[in-house]
Amino acid sequence: MIIPGMSSALPATGVAHLDEWGVIRASGADAATFLHGQLTHDVTGLPVGQARLAGYCSAKGRLQATVVVWRSGPDDFLLAGTAALMPALAKRLSMFVLRAKCSVADVSAEIAVWGALGSVAGALPLPPGFVDGQPVERGLLLMPAGQRPEHPERVDLDDWRWSEVHAAVVRVVPATVDRFVPQMVNLELVDGVSFRKGCYPGQEVVARSQYRGTLKRRGIVVHADVPLAPGDEIFHSEDAEQPAGLVVLSASSGGRHAAFVEVKLAALASGTLHAGRSGGPLLVPVPMPYALPSDTAPEAVAAG
Repeated sequence: MIIPGMSSALPATGVAHLDEWGVIRASGADAATFLHGQLTHDVTGLPVGQARLAGYCSAKGRLQATVVVWRSGPDDFLLAGTAALMPALAKRLSMFVLRAKCSVADVSAEIAVWGALGSVAGALPLPPGFVDGQPVERGLLLMPAGQRPEHPERVDLDDWRWSEVHAAVVRVVPATVDRFVPQMVNLELVDGVSFRKGCYPGQEVVARSQYRGTLKRRGIVVHADVPLAPGDEIFHSEDAEQPAGLVVLSASSGGRHAAFVEVKLAALASGTLHAGRSGGPLLVPVPMPYALPSDTAPEAVAAG
């Protein structure tokens, strides 16, 4: 399976083993309807052989994990996400199976996840992204453990992470569990949330954030002179006391440092953003690969 987006200006074409990714399998006659009632996106309407983004939320609407859901068969689904979160997510989902004809298991030891940069046959489109206006295809390959992709070229893992950050698509990691309502990290903007499907854990909170204008935070991409890490706090130049946001994903490549960060909308109106403290290393917003709502972002973070 190949799941691409378009994200980095890197000219490289090749694959990298993503050992920080893991896989859950959900299978059985009721697998589609069961997952449909647990995840933020429509699963019953997902065609066989296609994939989409989704999140799993707490009852308070906070993301516990994000996954790429691939329907590998009529009654078989693979959910790819952060490996460290897959055991807990599999256990949590299993608790709610009850009488449904569905089995849920962490199969990360059986299925390896590879990242692909560049043109790859059999692509399943995901949201596009750009860096410096230059697109490159980005994808996932899920393969039996021990097998290697046929593509002869390898790309550096740092290059894959750089492309992931500049796609501006959230991937929840241990440091960011239970920190974000989906819209705070733009999940609905990259087609990771459906507002037309039925209920799921936290659905009321997510819907209220969407329709009542209560959202006060968004995700943007920034560059920095220092390395950053998920969970690092971000401060605004005019407020030394309260953090203005949080690092969602980070990457360093070729001496460059970047991050996808969640920030208060008010902090984008004026002043500057900094890592760690109000006078810390400067964070410079860069063009986004997709448009933010018109009432959200200043010109500095408009779509590139």
